[in-house]
Amino acid sequence: MEQPTSQPAYVLHSRAYKETSALVDFLTPQGKVRAVLRRARGKGGSLVRPFVPLEVELRGRGELKNVGRLDAVGIAAWLHGDALFSGLYLNELLMRLLPAEAPHPALFEHYTLTLQALADGRALEPLLRSFEWRLLDELGYAFALDHDVNDLPVVAEGLYRLQVDAGLERVELFQPGLFKGGELLALAQADWEAPGALLAAKRLMRQALAVHLGPKPLVSRELFRKR
Repeated sequence: MEQPTSQPAYVLHSRAYKETSALVDFLTPQGKVRAVLRRARGKGGSLVRPFVPLEVELRGRGELKNVGRLDAVGIAAWLHGDALFSGLYLNELLMRLLPAEAPHPALFEHYTLTLQALADGRALEPLLRSFEWRLLDELGYAFALDHDVNDLPVVAEGLYRLQVDAGLERVELFQPGLFKGGELLALAQADWEAPGALLAAKRLMRQALAVHLGPKPLVSRELFRKR
């Protein structure tokens, strides 16, 4: 019989399940995993909150696992204010976009580092844009920022629109929602200090994610608006 192995994890989401259990969605290096935590109102249940680095032992071969063991490891990322909403936004993106049990160890590491940076008070916008881009890349939805759909180099004075399923297309006539070539080249270098780069990155990621998120609004985004 295959022995369950422990792995690092974070709680993305949890909800009450039956009388005393919880249904928990974990982010692990092996992907997003859903499991039942028995007696969730006991000691283990106190660990079922976001941003706490965990070590979890999951049992079962089906899509719904059982938590065999759950321990905190390291120090939780204490997030407050906009940093907290940013962390909740990351969790919601992962819940909505990450397929079940598809390994993404590099994304797990990037998530861990992003939480640490949020807790350290680093600037939010570059952290969020970098994570969104890494998520798109990991899921196979990324596109070139320095070449257009015809594989021609992006030029600083050009205007471009995003074709979500293909990449950036140069256009000659101005229209709403376009991106300046100079901004795109700055994003390709992660040069957040360049004029207009952060705003362009936010618009670009919003457009790129929208088609994959669908029409249902993000709860965390609504919380940001209400602040």
